[in-house]
Amino acid sequence: METPSTAKTPETAKTIDTPLAVVYAGTGAKMGLWFGCALPNDFGNAEAEYRYLNQSVALVDKNYRAYLAFTGPDRVRYLNAILTNNIKDLAAGQGTVSLLLNPQGHILAEIETYALADRLFCVSYAMIREQLASWMDKYIIMDDVTLRDETERWGTLALEGPKAAAVVKDVAGVDLSQLNELASVDAEIVRFAQDDNIKRAPIPCRLVKRSPGGVAAAEFVGERGQLTALWEVLLEAARKQGGGPAGYTALSGRRLELGVPWFGYDFGEKQIPHEAGLENSHISYTKGCYTGQEIVERVRSRGHVNRRRVGLLFSGDAVPEAGAALTLEGKEAGNVTRAARIWYPARVIGMGYVRKEAEAPGTALQWAGGTAMVVRLPLEMKS
Repeated sequence: METPSTAKTPETAKTIDTPLAVVYAGTGAKMGLWFGCALPNDFGNAEAEYRYLNQSVALVDKNYRAYLAFTGPDRVRYLNAILTNNIKDLAAGQGTVSLLLNPQGHILAEIETYALADRLFCVSYAMIREQLASWMDKYIIMDDVTLRDETERWGTLALEGPKAAAVVKDVAGVDLSQLNELASVDAEIVRFAQDDNIKRAPIPCRLVKRSPGGVAAAEFVGERGQLTALWEVLLEAARKQGGGPAGYTALSGRRLELGVPWFGYDFGEKQIPHEAGLENSHISYTKGCYTGQEIVERVRSRGHVNRRRVGLLFSGDAVPEAGAALTLEGKEAGNVTRAARIWYPARVIGMGYVRKEAEAPGTALQWAGGTAMVVRLPLEMKS
């Protein structure tokens, strides 16, 4: 197994294996360390996998997640008081993405919260699973709330790309155009016996609409014991549309191209939301109090931060390591958080944090391997 040289995750006590490790053993998949988990770097051709993500449909293993369920009559009030986004107004079947901050406003976790009929279902990262459960449990004082760690029960696969919606309609009968972003529905994935085309028992899952880059796509949250069967069905359906599996070498490049930061790579406990550029996507300014709100409001009223996350376009073919220093006119200006090679056209892009005097698009920074131009993300798409 190789650890990607261009990405750095928080330290973990041990590498977490995907439930699909046995499936990959016979495919020639090259494994790497992503979000503290053993996940595919690629399946033999990262360029082709990048093409699936951009032009057809890609199947992605997202088993780097932690799952926490909250029940009890005070669950909504409790989560609304500790997370940055509006939980109390979520109707059943709706979801939102939030941050968990410490009292100093620094980011402890990124958390998706889904309102179900009888519980709130939170999705975060397995690499911080134990700390997350401990952080959230300590806030349960007088509230009638029960927290259950369900990480060992669930797993997630995703389909994305311009043909993902067609595949979802084919295998699940769900029209993604009828769902709001982060909406979720119960679904049954149709499968057939390969030898006789006889319909077999469907695979139950929770289907969540996700739209990277504004293109409708879906995640399938299912029982771990069903993931191998689910992978096989989704892979066959993706291949019928000219797609296939995609590893994290291609996915990291695609996310950078779209301007999507990754927790643990591009933001974390060293940043506050405004530095990370999450103030418009992860925070409600009308919901009321939450942990860390005082700092968020203070920064908001001040109107700027000293450092901010930016997009970077690098000269040449070299891919910077995470942490690579950036300079402006010979003086320290910031550092790279993540970088990757993409295709169509071929280029090296990344993210990083720079001082406010260096954050304007078009600013030419220097790193050990050449020039890093500050750019707006997402990058303009070209075929």
